[in-house]
Amino acid sequence: MTSLNKFSLFFFSLCIFCFACTDEFEEINTDPNRIDKISPGTLLNPIIYEMASFNTRRSDGFTFDIMQVALPYPSASGGVHRYDVSESAGNSTWNTYYRWLANIKEMREAAVAAGDPNYEAIALTLNAWTYSLLTDCFGDVPMEEASRGEEKIFQPAFNTQQEVYTTILQELETANGLFDTSKPMIYGTDILYGNKVENWQKFCNSLRLRLLLRVSKRAEMNAHAELARMISDPATYPVFSSNEEAAILEITGVAPNVSPWGRAIDFTTFRSVSKFFVDNLNAFEDPRLPLFATKARSLDGTTTIGYKGIPSGYDGSDSQFDYLPSNVNIALVTAPMVSVIMTYAEVEFIKAELAQKGVIEADAQQHYEQGVKAAIEQWGATVPETYFENEATVYNGTLERIMLQKYYALYFNDYQQWFEYRRTGYPVLPKESGLLNGGVMPVRFRYPTTVQSNNSANYQKALESMGADNINTKVWWEKE
Repeated sequence: MTSLNKFSLFFFSLCIFCFACTDEFEEINTDPNRIDKISPGTLLNPIIYEMASFNTRRSDGFTFDIMQVALPYPSASGGVHRYDVSESAGNSTWNTYYRWLANIKEMREAAVAAGDPNYEAIALTLNAWTYSLLTDCFGDVPMEEASRGEEKIFQPAFNTQQEVYTTILQELETANGLFDTSKPMIYGTDILYGNKVENWQKFCNSLRLRLLLRVSKRAEMNAHAELARMISDPATYPVFSSNEEAAILEITGVAPNVSPWGRAIDFTTFRSVSKFFVDNLNAFEDPRLPLFATKARSLDGTTTIGYKGIPSGYDGSDSQFDYLPSNVNIALVTAPMVSVIMTYAEVEFIKAELAQKGVIEADAQQHYEQGVKAAIEQWGATVPETYFENEATVYNGTLERIMLQKYYALYFNDYQQWFEYRRTGYPVLPKESGLLNGGVMPVRFRYPTTVQSNNSANYQKALESMGADNINTKVWWEKE
């Protein structure tokens, strides 16, 4: 054998050896516990649970205070209930929503790859839900270029709120057309609806009603006509028609579906219900009162004195109150419990408002009463037969009356009480002398400082579009 042939044989043998070693190396270094490809259902339950539980915490941590549901007590100075909203108040909201929006995007991509229209429709619904919360909290936000780090987009441009709303309303329309109730959801059992596709579709359309109503001041959105079209065609656009169909997450207490409060006592420590919140329920003779609050007591703690709160935004010393006020009920955050995403009652109040304004031909009183009943029964209470004979609860033909009851229907529902107050100015909240910010309700969060420093060019462009980055700059849908 010539030296050339010997070299060729050696080289060929070496190539085979190297290929075999590399192939074996790759096989050895494949992690058997790592998921190389997710299914459309892999992320669904984590998204539902983490978003719902975070929103429940924020309802308590922010909305309760700013909307006079509850407040810290004692509270000598400052606090959200006095409109003292810090620069960092929205940081967790921004970071949490964008983290889960990235997962929703991945879920949708997996659904498209799998050719599964139901999971794609659910992903679109979750995306619209999350972006609506985000933009209503901040105004203009990154959307089109968000969650695209794999494409080396680390400084995403902001979209205007009109662009965001136009996109998410279209996504919900698309999602409604994708839902196929004849096809089962095959990638595990979802914790919200137990794979009932028809309920997911009703959530999608109910959410679209909410968002269309939110932008109804903006003539360019043609929202009233779209709302009337949807409501007149329930076969095409089914919405919630009972509490059983509502988007309310049952938190069992069995890991990982556990209470958002690691210690339930943290929910009640140094807290009081607001005077406004409890006084209305007293006037209503409302059966939800013992479910929402404890009874006030004498200063020595020996005698109960009924349900009595502390005025939000009060001025002066805590010693002015000669009683221990009613507190929030610890049972609300003790599993089994619920985390509210969107209720059937809200749908009825949307219809009541549209009927009251003449947008749809319907009985506003009927929808008002159905909304109230649903809101009470949702919490396991029974509506007294004489409930609507009370001057404080009877339908009186005004938007103010509808919105006061809607305020209670939106109890513990993320930021919705705050958003609806900003949209309508209702309910009329009392103003105590201790309020800061000139006594003006804050209407948005400031952008996180990390956004200001790490995406400064696009941040400045957003301010050119929207206005100053402060808590008093109204978002687009608030303006006439």
